[in-house]
Amino acid sequence: MSHPVSPEDPIVVEQPVVEDLLALLRPDQVLTDAAALAAYAHDDAEWAPFETPLAVVLAEHEDDVVAVVRIAAASGVHVVARGAGTGLSGGANAVARSIVLSLERMTRIVEIDAAERFAVAEAGVINDTLRQAVAEQGLWYPPDPASYRISTIGGNAATNAGGICCVKYGVTRDYVLGLRVVLADGEVVDLGRRTAKGVTGYDLTGLMVGSEGTLGIITRVTVKLLPLAGREERAIVGAFGSLRAAGDAVAAISATGIVPAALEILDRTCIEAVDAWQALGLPHGVDTMLLAKVDEVGALGERHAASVAELMGASGALSVEQAFEQDEVDRLFLARRLAYPALERLGPVLTEDICVPRGAVPEMLTRIQAAAAEHDVVIANIAHAGDGNLHPLIIAPEGDDAAKARAKLAFDRIVDECRELGGTVTGEHGVGLLKLPGAQLELGERVIAMHAAIKQALDPNGTLNPGKAFPA
Repeated sequence: MSHPVSPEDPIVVEQPVVEDLLALLRPDQVLTDAAALAAYAHDDAEWAPFETPLAVVLAEHEDDVVAVVRIAAASGVHVVARGAGTGLSGGANAVARSIVLSLERMTRIVEIDAAERFAVAEAGVINDTLRQAVAEQGLWYPPDPASYRISTIGGNAATNAGGICCVKYGVTRDYVLGLRVVLADGEVVDLGRRTAKGVTGYDLTGLMVGSEGTLGIITRVTVKLLPLAGREERAIVGAFGSLRAAGDAVAAISATGIVPAALEILDRTCIEAVDAWQALGLPHGVDTMLLAKVDEVGALGERHAASVAELMGASGALSVEQAFEQDEVDRLFLARRLAYPALERLGPVLTEDICVPRGAVPEMLTRIQAAAAEHDVVIANIAHAGDGNLHPLIIAPEGDDAAKARAKLAFDRIVDECRELGGTVTGEHGVGLLKLPGAQLELGERVIAMHAAIKQALDPNGTLNPGKAFPA
């Protein structure tokens, strides 16, 4: 279903726009049939508003992106850039009178420099494809969003995606050295560097990462890499009788100074949904699983694993087990990666992405449960608990409009509670459309005005993804 996302723009004749696109691109690159327009009208955030686009363009080269942006700018229409469509905030949802520009066919890994430890990839390269390619040369690209097997590097950069290991190794912005970007007037610029250090000029690369396609369209990303060797993964899994107890364990582990390579929460709803779908042999009859991973080598790793296990037990874990074989470690963390698609099988999911101080995790989990009870909705909890990034997933039965309305009320309450505890309304999914009200309260008028000034400087006509990333 299509919904208005902004005040109606001036009416223009749209057919010449499509004709202009077809004059420069192959017919199979310009999609205008109803099925394609519907498929590309929104990302995974179907709860956010979207419009039917005028056309979908499948770019294969940077020149295609330039051509689309110039046609749009000349015609007064908008361009919404899109990667794999895995976003969860509506950042790639089509707006009124827009062209959806997909970069999914731009899949070339341009360069891997093992000596200098960087790689250059086009925007449509899948995260896992890049990870595997650099691993063949003994290197590692750490950012690992749960969607790493299907999300693109360009989309990861546009949203500053996080992931399971970001508690220790950081998010996408921490690994982006440089970008090639098509600006709103169709000009192409190279930002950043290829060296280990560099501070020439403003950090425009950092500004572009996380800007959700509102300031420019990323066509190529240069990322720094780490050595693949030097890590030994150990998993420690605790089963708890309550979310609060698991949250207490998270706070206790954080307080020791141990920085796990991952520290993830799965609640009962997630555990049962994943196991019913994939039969992974997860424990039944427990309320919450806390999955930790340490990766220090040798005796230090053994000590940290033992300490984490002891802290889980002291926090009330019903049971604690450790896994040292890589296959077993991967199996346990596969459950975390499968949680979201498993829950989608139960009904439409409204995904939260709040981040609170680590010490506030237990209290925030308690408040999430209170919101579920107050609004009579099912809320499953998955979390990058080690850095306070929580993902309450509010599930509404298909076709139940009353449940969807209650879900939205619970969503808004959780955002308010997060801010009250000193948190931020989005940790890694981006503002998109879903988080605009919360972002307005968090940023304040002066900071929003700063955003608007930057947008005006780089995109004065509002060609690129208008109405996203920050409140207008």
